[in-house]
Amino acid sequence: MKVKYPNVKQDATKRVYVDFNHNNKRYRLFNGTKINSEIHPNSFPEAERVQMGHLLAAEVYKFLTSGLRIEQLQKSKLMRPNMTDKDYLTVALEQKLKGNYSDKYKEMLQYVYNCLCVSMSGHSINQNNIQKMLDNYRSGVSYNTLKRHLNVLLNEAVRLGMKENPMKDVASKKGKAKLHKPFDNIHKVLDEIKHFNHNLYICTLLTYGCLLRPHKEIRELTWGDFSENLSFINLNGSRNKSGKNRVVPVPSYIKNLLKETSKDANIFTNTTVPPNKDYFKTLWGRFKKQSTTLAPQQTLYSFRHTAAIDIFKRTGSITKLKQAMGHSSINVSLTYLRGLEVTELQESDMPSL
Repeated sequence: MKVKYPNVKQDATKRVYVDFNHNNKRYRLFNGTKINSEIHPNSFPEAERVQMGHLLAAEVYKFLTSGLRIEQLQKSKLMRPNMTDKDYLTVALEQKLKGNYSDKYKEMLQYVYNCLCVSMSGHSINQNNIQKMLDNYRSGVSYNTLKRHLNVLLNEAVRLGMKENPMKDVASKKGKAKLHKPFDNIHKVLDEIKHFNHNLYICTLLTYGCLLRPHKEIRELTWGDFSENLSFINLNGSRNKSGKNRVVPVPSYIKNLLKETSKDANIFTNTTVPPNKDYFKTLWGRFKKQSTTLAPQQTLYSFRHTAAIDIFKRTGSITKLKQAMGHSSINVSLTYLRGLEVTELQESDMPSL
């Protein structure tokens, strides 16, 4: 379809505008904002406005022949005519970083964007670029994690106007299931932590007794998240991984150790500022170096895994486990149990002779 060159006109007040049709809609642009142009004819003296209007018309024509839509350009100041694959990827990252996602998720998107840019020799993205980037990771888990996050960016880039997603023929790696190591001596471990650091002790108790995640849900807890008698913890969807509101009972062995201060204070710092995001990771690393009770592959999350096994063995209910763990669906809980290799069959369930 032939693109008609836009017209430069003036209204009754001598304001210059560019008149054109785009996608069966008429537009009158008094400046270049809608097409990400810096040209503003009416900011010039009256005698120069028509000349600047023709410059804006040339920018509009360049836009009209690029195949882009005004709606696309309005999404980001980085959108412009004749964009490369890398340009689209950059805008895709910008859009995702503006979204309501966790800091960790955004950091991973930024990381995969940087990795792919290093692997690219030009401005085109192809399967070779992607495979070169992913082949730097031998671990199936790391490989698939990066592939998944990169696919998010590429799908967004396609939505913005990139021709195709070159990820479609890149295969995932089959990862080997890793057994999370639960505690078989949890009382000894907790007692050792109790004598090492009080805050780490409270964190591990909340991880085990309330099945909260240590590095965000627990670290950011304030006294205002507890009910009046400290019997429940209330977390809204923005505070937990599932994105749903969550109410968790607080066992008496934890409640008896808590000493509430002001509602807006963090339970570990007693100020409005929580510990830094690596606080418990650092404490755990120091504890691990001097511990005599920890086994290999046991981490802070092992308390949560141990609690999950305990709940499932006592209740036999996957629904109760889902609620306790704060999982988004029963499928997540089933996958979690498979990862823990919980024995669901007993000897009595097997065929007899």
